[in-house]
Amino acid sequence: MSDDSFVREVNEELRQDQLKAVWRRYGMAIIGAVVLVLAATAGYVAWNYWTEQRANRSGDDYSAALQLANEGRSEEALEALNQLQADGFGAYPVLARMRAATVRAEAGDFQEAIEAFDSVSADSAVPASIRDMARLRAALLLVDHGTYGDVATRAEPLSDDTNALRHSAREAMALAAWRAEDFENAQRLFEMIVNDSAAPTNTRQRAEMMVELIAGSVSGS
Repeated sequence: MSDDSFVREVNEELRQDQLKAVWRRYGMAIIGAVVLVLAATAGYVAWNYWTEQRANRSGDDYSAALQLANEGRSEEALEALNQLQADGFGAYPVLARMRAATVRAEAGDFQEAIEAFDSVSADSAVPASIRDMARLRAALLLVDHGTYGDVATRAEPLSDDTNALRHSAREAMALAAWRAEDFENAQRLFEMIVNDSAAPTNTRQRAEMMVELIAGSVSGS
């Protein structure tokens, strides 16, 4: 046997002895760590599967409720949406609340719809963007079913120059002011829309038309 072969064999035996020593000392800990990793991986896969299944079921239930609403079957749609609010998953319970309020408005139950939107906007557990949308929806309904003060209470917090909903909020307040024959305030609000370069084209065009209409009404009075 050459010296090199002898050295290799000695080194190999030393490595084996070291591995055995390590295993005797840490073997159970290594096994425990492996088991934990496998259990965590299995749990993660199972959780993803469970949440995906729940989300899919809630999505199907929401689509079915929308179909009922589109068919004019309001009572059945509301029943399905109420059930989704109770046992839906993810964002679907909140979406169901919003859609249920819309169904009530479409059925002519304006006060109930406004109260439903107000309930969403006051719920701190709901994402801020959806709360703002609920506040705006209530304001728009109140243009025809409330006072200027009712509309402004909900829309004014959304009319800041940095708020993405400011154009619709200002339009709601302007229309409410116009209905209340507060033409000066209405014109001011419509002009804010006209002068906002970020205003959507359709919204700006409506505002321009209303500015001209108000100017003509004031000059002709």
